[in-house]
Order: sequence, then structure tokens, then C-alpha cells
Amino acid sequence: MAGKIEARLAELGVELPKAASPAANYVPYVFTGNQLWIAGQVPVWNGDLKFVGVVGGEISDDQGVEAARTCALNILAQAKAALGDLDRITRIIKLVGFVNGAPGFVNHPKIINGASDLMVEIFGETGKHARSAVGAGGLPFNVAVEVEAVIEFGD
Repeated sequence: MAGKIEARLAELGVELPKAASPAANYVPYVFTGNQLWIAGQVPVWNGDLKFVGVVGGEISDDQGVEAARTCALNILAQAKAALGDLDRITRIIKLVGFVNGAPGFVNHPKIINGASDLMVEIFGETGKHARSAVGAGGLPFNVAVEVEAVIEFGD
């Protein structure tokens, strides 16, 4: 039987990708107390990099928002791999989003809303979180966006 969050994903027509393996010398997530810290997730879909390029350059704002949403879906895939059940999530505590922006690009918050909006759409009040939206002079594999998360969980 699917849990409440799995049912919500189905209702929204949202599919999760496979949890990605680390691309370097780190682990995809770490538990400490009742918190799950998820390493930065890039816009990869089942092994295929998406949204490669600079936002405000070859990547439009709308594509940047979609890239951030894809990162958030990867965060949830990692959370499911770590917790076994997304219903164990009691709070999305914080998201940190990095935007590979062209010089002078200033719409970082708009882009990272792609991740933030998805968390609220899925989890409601539990999905409301603290956040940073930061411009970066480059990101791994030249992807447009990377997002990391801190999540509180229970039994």
C-alpha cells in the first residue's frame, strides 16, 4: 500500500528518478540525530545529465526553474533511498540552491523556487523551509543548478 506522500506524488503525476550515485569522494546522504543531510543534487534523470549550461545564457529562466525542480526530485529520491518511506519526513528544514548564472544574472531566487515550490506542493506546511539561493561561477559538469537539503524525519 502506497503511503500518503507516494499517493500525493501520483496525484500530481510526479515521478521520482533513481537515486544517483556520488560523482566524487562523498556519500549521497548523512544521518545525524533525526536529520537527514542530502548532498547537492544536480539535474540528472536516471543517469542522464539535463540542463547543461549557464542560466541567463543558453539556459532560460524557465529551464532553470525546471532544472531546480529536477534537483528537488533527486533530493526526494535520495530521501526515499535513505529512509525507505517518504512518509517518515516530518519537515523540510532547509534547501541550499546554487545557480550557474551568467555574469550579471540576478534571478537566483526565482530559479530555486523550482525546488522550493515542489517541496511545498508535495508536503504542504511540512515542506516550507529556510533557504539560500546563491549564484555560482560554475557548477559540476556545467549544470545549470545544484540543490542540497536538510530534512527532519521520524519513525
